[in-house]
Amino acid sequence: MSRVDHMDVAAYALGVLDEQDMERFEEHLATCWACAAELESMVPVVGLLSDIDEESITAMEQTQSNPVLLDRTLGALRTHRRRARFRQVLATAAAVVVFGGLTGVGFASLTDDSAPPNPYAGPSTGVPLDPPTNRPGNPGDPGFGGNAQEGDQRNVTDPSTGVEATFFLISKDFGTKVDFTLGRLPGPRTCRLVVVRENASSEVISTWTVPPGGYGTNSNPQRLVLSATTSTKLDDVKHFEVQSVDDKGVASPLVRVPAT
Repeated sequence: MSRVDHMDVAAYALGVLDEQDMERFEEHLATCWACAAELESMVPVVGLLSDIDEESITAMEQTQSNPVLLDRTLGALRTHRRRARFRQVLATAAAVVVFGGLTGVGFASLTDDSAPPNPYAGPSTGVPLDPPTNRPGNPGDPGFGGNAQEGDQRNVTDPSTGVEATFFLISKDFGTKVDFTLGRLPGPRTCRLVVVRENASSEVISTWTVPPGGYGTNSNPQRLVLSATTSTKLDDVKHFEVQSVDDKGVASPLVRVPAT
């Protein structure tokens, strides 16, 4: 190809070639990697020129710019702003890049590097959901309305105090985990959870305070939801007991929950 063909890259990128010269250059571009690489490097410059308005270029003229160059640039900008033509320039250049990749010659992407990548939703790697259960539950139970609560459920209402308790007893390698809710628990008071073992020994595994409105009461319908752990194995537990503790440290039982 002639040197004129090689010198047409800028004119082609700006869209100032006539139809015949444009077709001739595109035929040349399909086989000339030097021109394809030069066209690729000019795409960002052409993109910047598209953001310059004629008023800005007119101001350049007032700073002793070359008037001949100014006229040619203005004409190139008007032509370039025909977006359909510019898209054709990009498509042609992209086709050359694809062809270059097939022959072992690669160029940088002609697209804007600042654009964020398309989001990709990969497979979930979270913990599997607990299997569904047919076990009945109360609205105040831990996990009620969501995934099935782990553990053996115990629902108890103390006939003397009226305190309602729902316990989930979970056997663990370290001992036993207890998830529980309490209702009809008046306040104010201080409470504690005690584990009583088969050998008659006991251990306090959780303490809390109850506000004046209580939990699961007319003043405060929200039930109390808590968790506790003990090193005692579930097989060694006789029962759990929620106790109320007065200012002198004297405890009185509120509700007892058997382990089996």
